[in-house]
Amino acid sequence: MSIEHTTGTAPVKMTEGAVTELRKLISQQEISADYGLRIGVEGGGCSGMNYILGFDQKKDGDSEYEIEGLRVFMNKAHGMYLAGMEIDFKNGLDARGFTFNNPNATSTCGCGSSFSA
Repeated sequence: MSIEHTTGTAPVKMTEGAVTELRKLISQQEISADYGLRIGVEGGGCSGMNYILGFDQKKDGDSEYEIEGLRVFMNKAHGMYLAGMEIDFKNGLDARGFTFNNPNATSTCGCGSSFSA
């Protein structure tokens, strides 16, 4: 089992709003210290690929980063789709939830949860 711990700069960024909301979720859901935030992509969605954002344990092929004190896991193969992406959290009348500003996306769907690259 080859699990790598990466100490370099994370390929994604999170806004203060996203970090605050994630810390709130960790506290409310009592997420174990064995878990971290998984950021990734998967096939599907109206534009071809969906974003993955959830709490998970580290797996083979993952790189681990620390962003604002949060453990973040990312499959190495997903880096090319996510490098430079910014994750934000919106809490307004027109939108509520995590948003993804991905410079690698050539098109996105109307809901912003899927993209093509």
